[in-house]
Amino acid sequence: MAWALKLPLADEVIESGLVQDFDASLSGIGQELGAGAYSMSDVLALPIFKQEESSLPSDNENKILPFQYVLCTATSPAVKLHEETLTYLNQGQSYEIRMLDNRKLGELPELNGKLVKSIFRVVFHDRRLQYTEHQQLEGWKWNRPGDRILDIDIPMSVGIIDPRTNPSQLNTVEFLWDPSKRTSVFIQVHCISTEFTMRKHGGEKGVPFRIQIDTFKENENGEYTEHLHSASCQIKVFKPKGADRKQKTDREKMEKRTPQEKEKYQPSYETTILTECSPWPEITYVTNAPSPGFNSSHNSFPIAEGNGSPNHQPEPPSPIVDVSSGLSPVQNLLPTSTPQEAQQWLHRNRFAAFSRLFTNFSGADLLKLTRDDVIQICGPADGIRLFNALKGRMVRPRLTIYVCQESQQLREQQQHKPENGEPGNSAFYVYHAIYLEDMTSIELTEKIAQLFNISPHQISQIYKRGPTGIHVLISDEMIQNFQDESCFILDTMKETNDSYHIILK
Repeated sequence: MAWALKLPLADEVIESGLVQDFDASLSGIGQELGAGAYSMSDVLALPIFKQEESSLPSDNENKILPFQYVLCTATSPAVKLHEETLTYLNQGQSYEIRMLDNRKLGELPELNGKLVKSIFRVVFHDRRLQYTEHQQLEGWKWNRPGDRILDIDIPMSVGIIDPRTNPSQLNTVEFLWDPSKRTSVFIQVHCISTEFTMRKHGGEKGVPFRIQIDTFKENENGEYTEHLHSASCQIKVFKPKGADRKQKTDREKMEKRTPQEKEKYQPSYETTILTECSPWPEITYVTNAPSPGFNSSHNSFPIAEGNGSPNHQPEPPSPIVDVSSGLSPVQNLLPTSTPQEAQQWLHRNRFAAFSRLFTNFSGADLLKLTRDDVIQICGPADGIRLFNALKGRMVRPRLTIYVCQESQQLREQQQHKPENGEPGNSAFYVYHAIYLEDMTSIELTEKIAQLFNISPHQISQIYKRGPTGIHVLISDEMIQNFQDESCFILDTMKETNDSYHIILK
């Protein structure tokens, strides 16, 4: 009974206290803020409103862009709302991209009757791979000699003028076009997404790429350098017919989802609209190497026919030379190397992506780095490669042969000829070691040319003296069957046109 008498009293006390606290909080609002201190932006800055902020249309979304690019391929249905669209492509298949003039009447009148230049690129979507793009593309080039990552299907394209590719930029094509006329470009992507994933257990998820288009107008000097518009979209590239199977799989998965789950995903659109983005930075991996571009005379590089000859081996990059400072190429990194020489060494050994990180590092600074240091800075793969390069860990050649010049031996024998006229055995034979990595006839020709101090083009053929004195033409297969550390005597026959025949005896 005592509790029954006290409960109403306690409730009345609590209720009256709450009313007083609420009145005090209301009366304090005007005193703390005042009429001039209140701002709606303070309220919108609260976390509850920040989530809705991204869904509000911005000024950039309302403005009309000068151009629009449409990839005529359906987007994936398995993309969540507020995420970027994803489009699947088949390796080597031609896909149309429509170049649309989206200008208002009277907008950018300087483009009327003029051509513009567009640069197409296939680049990495992941930021991690963007940092090592040069190394990734060099590795792809090594595994696929003569192939390109991106090509234009010329016969199917409409309205493009003077299409061009650069042999050193496998992922880039460019051309001129008239915005007032119909323009459609058919592109082919020859790399697949799984070629750039870590091979572990099979069935790895491929990395996404981006197709980016940057458009420029002509400046006063006739060069297409004034940026007009950039747009890109996200893609994944599969082996032939793999994109169709992936699209079907995503569609079947979405059909099995409940209506509530389907609301979290955006529908599959028949075409892919490239969205506006920042222009792709012009990154040059070779110091002081001008990038080819368009000018009024159109005298830049021609477009390659097909995908390139599979027998054409890419030429090795020339050593980096800083023309402004007059420095010569650095063969080995030494503790006395200056920061400029260290930068040259990094570029020549395919570490250009990390040159900015080591801008002020001298040779001594780089050589003091431990294995853990470079792995932490450059990642496991490039870190180990850089550490091995810094420590000068040379790979043992696949084949070593020893050669000497017959004419040199004859002269030495004549000098040591005994008085009785009989040939002596006191001749001192000097052999030169030749180390072969590729074990090809081209490599052997270059190494022998270095030994003779002549150009490799001056050596017409190399023969091996066989049974009964016959001359057998040296081939790659023959070199691969040479015994390691074999000894040969070089017999040279000079011809009238300053070319040589080399005979190995």
